[in-house]
Amino acid sequence: MPDASMRDDVTVVENAPAKINLALHVTGQRSDGYHLLDMLVTFTLHGDRLDFTSTDEDEFLISGRFAGALNDGHDDNLVLRARDLLRDAISHGGGSAPTVRIHLQKNLPIASGIGGGSADAAATLRGLMRLWNASLPDAIIQAIAIRLGADVPMCLASRPLIARGIGEQITPVDDMPVFAMVLANPLQGVSTPEIFRRLKNKSNGALEMTAQSDWLDTVRAMRNDLEPVARDLLPEIGEISAMLAKQGAAFVRMSGSGATCYGIFDTLAAAEAAAAALRSKRPDWYFEATETIAGGHDARAG
Repeated sequence: MPDASMRDDVTVVENAPAKINLALHVTGQRSDGYHLLDMLVTFTLHGDRLDFTSTDEDEFLISGRFAGALNDGHDDNLVLRARDLLRDAISHGGGSAPTVRIHLQKNLPIASGIGGGSADAAATLRGLMRLWNASLPDAIIQAIAIRLGADVPMCLASRPLIARGIGEQITPVDDMPVFAMVLANPLQGVSTPEIFRRLKNKSNGALEMTAQSDWLDTVRAMRNDLEPVARDLLPEIGEISAMLAKQGAAFVRMSGSGATCYGIFDTLAAAEAAAAALRSKRPDWYFEATETIAGGHDARAG
C-alpha cells in the first residue's frame, strides 16, 4: 500500500449526491431485527459537498443551510466515523493516513429519507482514499461501508442501482435515464423505527423489473411500502405530495422512510419553475429542483 505523498495545500473534493428511493419494497425481516428490502435507487446532482485538505492536525468544519443541525454532534458524525475507520484500516495495512481538514457543506435536510449522512460517509471514504493515495481491497472498503450503515454501500456507488437484503446486495442499472425532479420536505422529522414498528405486513412482494413502455411506467408499477405509514405519522407528507402534483409533477412518491418526497417533471425548467412557486408558498419548507444521474455515470467527484 503506497504512503500518501501530499503538499500542505492539496485539496480533494467529493460530492455526496442525494439518494432517491424510486421504489422500496419490504420483503421480510431477519432474526436480528433488520428488515429485508428491495429498492430501486437513483442519485441526484444536488447534494452535500466535502473538501479534504492535508493539515497539521485533524479538523472538521460544517457550513451550509443545514449545518446547524449537525454542529453540536461532531462526536458521532458519520463523516468522522468514516475517517477513523478508514484510517485504522490503512494504518493496519502499513499505509499512511495523515491528519486532514474536512469541510462538509450541508445542503441536504437531516434525517429526511434521502441518505444525507450515508452519502457524506461514502464521500469521505472516496475522498480520503484519493487524498491519502491509498489502496485497499474492495472487500475491506465494503465492510467499512456496511459498518457505517446499510445505506452507505449504495451511496459509495452513487449511481442508479437495485439494492436488496439490508442494502448491501447491489446491482447497477445502466439503462436508467435522467429524471428532472423536485425534492420536497416539510422539515419535520418522522421516526424510521416507528414506521417499521407500525408496518403491518413485512413480507410484501419483491421488486420486479418488468418490461414497460417507458421508465416512468416502470416506476409507477412499483411501491414504497413505508409511505402509507409515514403519511399517518406525519400528515404534512400528504400535503407536500399534493402540492407537487398541483404544480404539474407527472409522478410523486415519498423517498425512503421520508419525509422527503419527489415529483418527476418533464424538464428541468419545469422542475425549477415548480420549485420556485412552491418556495413562495412555503418558504419555511425545503424545495429543490435537480436532475438525477443517468445509468452508467456518477456525480461524485467535484
